[in-house]
Amino acid sequence: MEINKKFLDNITDFIFPEDAPASADIIFIPGDGYPQMAERAARLWKQGYAPRILPSGRYSVLQGSFAGVKDKQEVYGDDYKTEWEFLCHVLTSHGVPREVILREEAATYTYENAIYSRQVTDHAGLTIRRGIICCKSFHARRCKMYYQLLYPETEFYLCPVQVQGIARDTWHQSREGIETVLGEAGRCAGQFREILLTGKYITGP
Repeated sequence: MEINKKFLDNITDFIFPEDAPASADIIFIPGDGYPQMAERAARLWKQGYAPRILPSGRYSVLQGSFAGVKDKQEVYGDDYKTEWEFLCHVLTSHGVPREVILREEAATYTYENAIYSRQVTDHAGLTIRRGIICCKSFHARRCKMYYQLLYPETEFYLCPVQVQGIARDTWHQSREGIETVLGEAGRCAGQFREILLTGKYITGP
């Protein structure tokens, strides 16, 4: 069965948004066990795109503990209690000073990454006019949805990375890619539906 290319392109453009990096107030990293997001954030920091970085994450609510490093274990090891601890280690390993890394170590899913990151930046007295988000490429739409809800006046630049071999041009060619990308599309719709119906989101501390 031949699938209409325009239909695939519509899904791809929705799930895989990406921007060129631009000067910002902070770089956000939603929690995960992949180091590539923090590696890119470190590069962007070194290039002067933002003065601070905020990794966020305790561990997945589904796991109940840090699930472990998912790539490059030979480089970073696997002895971390939280996603934040792991991502902070990746950042400092790539030359980011500890003092420019903010701490959020409570979030257990993506929406909490955004909620608690907002609380951290408010507590620090930071006004975030522009923010960069370094996340997994197929996670970019959902990340932007949540962070934009919590930072409604902020302009975001999505600077994602490819992991798990799932790319915007080839995701529909493997079962894992199809399941992952369409799963993300379903979560975007289902979770935003709940937000609209219940009003359970905040725009401040």
